[in-house]
Amino acid sequence: MTPTNIALHQKSRILELTWPDDVTHNLPCEYLRVFSPSAEVRGHGPGQETLQLGKENVNIKDIEPIGHYAIKIGFDDNHDSGLYDWGLLRELGDNYEEYWKDYISRCDDAGYERKAPGQII
Repeated sequence: MTPTNIALHQKSRILELTWPDDVTHNLPCEYLRVFSPSAEVRGHGPGQETLQLGKENVNIKDIEPIGHYAIKIGFDDNHDSGLYDWGLLRELGDNYEEYWKDYISRCDDAGYERKAPGQII
């Protein structure tokens, strides 16, 4: 399923996706960055994932369409590898609460205290 609209709200750091079934997902840039489909983040197999920390203030600087099946997101921390296909974006949107809760738990387990967006580190 292809989104009917993609809107980047840079000030609020939100990527808004609207789907043909009238579902809308508002995905924070930090969330998209820490769940990047790149090998740098996901590794090359189960158990090789790398917990992404310190991404609270990341923003999207550009979005490039890739054919009719995906987008490539360039973040302002210079991360721009990995393609976000429509299935992955829908999955990330549909499972946002569960995935985000798991990410926060993994940050806690690693002893990382997240900073509020805009907070000087």
